[in-house]
Amino acid sequence: MESKRQKQVGELIRRYFSTILTEEGSLIYGRDKLVTVTNVRMTPDLLLANIYISVYGTELKQEVILEMEDNIQHLSQALVRKIGKQLRRMPEIRFHLDDTVDEMYRVANLLNRISDEQG
Repeated sequence: MESKRQKQVGELIRRYFSTILTEEGSLIYGRDKLVTVTNVRMTPDLLLANIYISVYGTELKQEVILEMEDNIQHLSQALVRKIGKQLRRMPEIRFHLDDTVDEMYRVANLLNRISDEQG
């Protein structure tokens, strides 16, 4: 279970990293994709931020994550500029694909097909 401090730091990073993606994301992965930060989970020592990303507008979602990883130095520096004074040490960043919404649509489609077959 996350501590109060882990949640606070995670929310801080989520908010500011979302702003960074809004400002600079199109330079990294293009204008045709919508990328949102759905969650940030911090390790107990606050040295690693696991950032969960949801990608819309493309089937090649993992490519967006790879493009962000290629630009991790730039993204980390932008985050330091935004919140560097609020944290003692800037955590390492790792990106993870959050496919919760895709999974929700897949389950809804399956349920619709089942109800169509029965009805």
